[in-house]
Amino acid sequence: MGPVGGVIVYLLLWWTVLFAVLPMRVRGVWEDEANHPKGVERGAPVSPELWFKVKRTSLIAAVLWVVVFAVISTGVLEPDV
Repeated sequence: MGPVGGVIVYLLLWWTVLFAVLPMRVRGVWEDEANHPKGVERGAPVSPELWFKVKRTSLIAAVLWVVVFAVISTGVLEPDV
């Protein structure tokens, strides 16, 4: 796998992992009735913690990328080109 292929694989893994991580630890406004501000949609998240999720996504995607890179470099899976 060349550098461009490595970056493409990482980006694909990153976006896939992001969509798996986004719903984690989300509390809606409707779950926190005591601090329900007026004019806010009840389904809106109280604190989405997006930077935490971006960091977690990057770490998980990096670990998965190393696994994919190891599998491709060792020749366990060879493409039939």
